[in-house]
Amino acid sequence: MSNSALNRRWAELLLEALTRHGLRHVCIAPGSRSTPLTLSVVKLSVVKKAAAQNSKLICHTHFDERGLGHLALGLAKASGEPVAVIVTSGTAVANLYPSLIEAGLTGERLVFLTADRPPELIDCGANQAIRQHGIFASHPSQTLTLPRPTTDISAGWLVSVIDNAMSNLRQGGLHINCPFAEPLYGDDDKYQSWLQTLGDWWQGDQPWLRQSMMTVTTKVTDWNCWRQKRGVVLAGRMRAEEGQLVAQWAKDMGWPLIGDVLSQTGQPLPCADLWLNHPRTPEILAQGELVIQFGSSLTGKRLLQWQAACQPEEYWIIDSIAGRLDPANHQGRKFTCDIAAWLQEHPTHIDHPNAFWANELKIWSEKASECVAEKLSGKFSEAAVAHQLHQLLPEEGQLFVGNSLIVRLIDALGQLPVGYPVYSNRGASGIDGLIATSAGVQRATGKPTLAIIGDISALYDLNSLALLREVSSPMVLIIVNNNGGQIFSLLPTPQEARQQFYCMPQNISFNPAAAMFGLNYSAPQSWPELKQAVERAWLQNATRVVELNVTGNEGAMCLQTLLKQVAEL
Repeated sequence: MSNSALNRRWAELLLEALTRHGLRHVCIAPGSRSTPLTLSVVKLSVVKKAAAQNSKLICHTHFDERGLGHLALGLAKASGEPVAVIVTSGTAVANLYPSLIEAGLTGERLVFLTADRPPELIDCGANQAIRQHGIFASHPSQTLTLPRPTTDISAGWLVSVIDNAMSNLRQGGLHINCPFAEPLYGDDDKYQSWLQTLGDWWQGDQPWLRQSMMTVTTKVTDWNCWRQKRGVVLAGRMRAEEGQLVAQWAKDMGWPLIGDVLSQTGQPLPCADLWLNHPRTPEILAQGELVIQFGSSLTGKRLLQWQAACQPEEYWIIDSIAGRLDPANHQGRKFTCDIAAWLQEHPTHIDHPNAFWANELKIWSEKASECVAEKLSGKFSEAAVAHQLHQLLPEEGQLFVGNSLIVRLIDALGQLPVGYPVYSNRGASGIDGLIATSAGVQRATGKPTLAIIGDISALYDLNSLALLREVSSPMVLIIVNNNGGQIFSLLPTPQEARQQFYCMPQNISFNPAAAMFGLNYSAPQSWPELKQAVERAWLQNATRVVELNVTGNEGAMCLQTLLKQVAEL
């Protein structure tokens, strides 16, 4: 029993140290080797609740480790806090890879606690024993391989290495590999003296080792010169409050703002993916002397093409995520800092000579919007729903947008409210784990949540419908069933091979899937039916799956038609 007790003390100390860094949510998959970690979470949750401490742990469970990792990703996105994931040894660990990759690209902080066999059981044919050391290669921001629990190592060492890792975890994943020897079950009061070597630390809420990193944002010395030039503002993925600030800042500067679907700026020049296809608009934008991009992950193809081709005097990027974030490698500056802090240090210039220099873009945006409204008037289609999506959003709620075709249609044809929270997995832009991520977003905030994804994305994460059975506020999951990956209809894929090897239509209904997990289900046949179904859902504290059965490649073809129409205006 001594191993079992020491395993538990070791795990309790590890998790207590993590809570001192703002970690509240823990996502747990079933497994035996992870028992010391799982039972320590349960114990800490009870102790902290009894002590009415703010750092009480909130436990989430899922039987699918891939979905569990994405659940944690969603929790981290919406809460802004680090989130822990506990899994057993073996292939359970490998299933966390996609969510770790996404977090590394979009900046969420995930802490993977992977139970492992002790070293003597690796590479000898032992069951469920794989080489977990370095399994995630270069994708974690940090990796910590712990030894098997032993009193030969002080409690101070364990909390210090955890504190050091968490203090330096600015974005991405921290992988902590935790080997435990059997027995794993049973417990007694042994090794309490080992824990108590930390003295009064147990009564506090501060880390054992406190580190500080200065993150002061300073003003660009030549800002007074640059802010009087002709500027263009691009807005990529950012938080809702940042989107509001950037929108107001660009308006005060009198500079055109091209806002992405994820920017939460209200997209003051909507349908940019369409009007950028007109030959006149690049001519106007070419007069810009400075391009400032706030946030990364631009969606629109025409915007990405313009961004790659533009040649301003300088190109600036402001984002809290480290790295260049500029595939076109422009000459300019990268500011790795908080967007709001940068804006505060760089005030607008009232009545400068180049204010409102690109007002003609507003005319082209209005013309493109008119084309969209005329084309989609009275239609019930994938494109029409993307265009009118703002009418379905819940008050004081949030939106989660999937990948592939639907996000491009919303970006090109829709206009979302300024400051309305929008979440997505647009780092690696995978279709895996989208339902689970949206579930995590909902759990983190408790807000009414609208999620919209494609049918192949839904099939890819069907297990995660289980996570939507218990929600703290209404949730609507819209599955756009266009019978396959119709994003490939926008690409020059060979016509004769497109359906079989790219779109891969499945010819299925999601009604049985919703029923299997006990979720409400609707399949509206018109826009009024869709709107009514969604509005009713906001009155119920439950999840409703809404399946939109639409014509195959209609959405893709509609976008191509509108691109051509606007280009010829």
